[in-house]
Amino acid sequence: MPTIHHLLQIGKLLPSLEQALRDRYAVQRLIDAPDAHAFLAERGATFDAVVTSAAVGLSADQLEALPAVQVISSFGVGLDKLPVQAARERGIALGYTPDVLNDCVADTAFALLLAVARRVAEADRFVRAGHWARLGGNSFGLGRKVSGARLGVVGLGRIGQTIARRASGFDMPVRYHTRRPVAGVPWAHEPSLAALAAWCDFLVVITAGGPATHHLIGADVLQALGPQGFLVNVARGSVVDEQALVDALVLQRIAGAGLDVFANEPHVPEALQGLDNVVLLPHIASATHETRQAMAQRVLDNLAGFAAGTGLVSAA
Repeated sequence: MPTIHHLLQIGKLLPSLEQALRDRYAVQRLIDAPDAHAFLAERGATFDAVVTSAAVGLSADQLEALPAVQVISSFGVGLDKLPVQAARERGIALGYTPDVLNDCVADTAFALLLAVARRVAEADRFVRAGHWARLGGNSFGLGRKVSGARLGVVGLGRIGQTIARRASGFDMPVRYHTRRPVAGVPWAHEPSLAALAAWCDFLVVITAGGPATHHLIGADVLQALGPQGFLVNVARGSVVDEQALVDALVLQRIAGAGLDVFANEPHVPEALQGLDNVVLLPHIASATHETRQAMAQRVLDNLAGFAAGTGLVSAA
């Protein structure tokens, strides 16, 4: 039966998860080592398990320095910063935390959609600055109606389908774009991403990151979305050509954007920060007490399932 004797933690995690790991295993945090490269060269062969997060990941070089690792348990759903192929070739079990965050990410997508369409953040700043009290009346101006608007979804995995279901409460017709149609769903598949952008009023991006989707949303898609269209990104910053997005917003080629993710987090282009038609979040789509605790529990359950020989609860 597999066992876990020594566990390497890559990066910081929730304090409660870190404590739970220490309670169960002999844990070494890589960030505590003065020289991570030297530490792995000296101690890498002693670890049989790794815990990391989708935000931090694990490099191929780091995995190569861990010859005894049998299981990797990652906090999050993103796999683009994990050496998935190398792990498979070595027979390493790779766990992550899907499903438990679907609702919160979908909620955040709609929070961004509503906020940018109805100018919520901008209106809040307007009131706090005293402009309403000084100008009175209907001085703030108008937003965009959401109910009945057309929703385009880029990616229709677990979270994408949850977002599409949310749209029914707003009476929104939905179409989606994926490489191949998804069986058993009630929404229309649009083979052309540009055609989807041209059709919809709101384009929500929730596809996986990685090389296959790098800059999937480029200048052509934004041009098709048009001056009345809004972009919402709750996927990965790499999926959107950030400079093309800045240009489209500054030149008013699209109406606005709601963004939870960026190309070089935590750095956000200054040009975006100065725009009123953009709502910016610090990558918090899954950041609720309930969901983060459920994600932490899935990390622990994946490790426990491996150690018990019953298999990971959520294997990538």
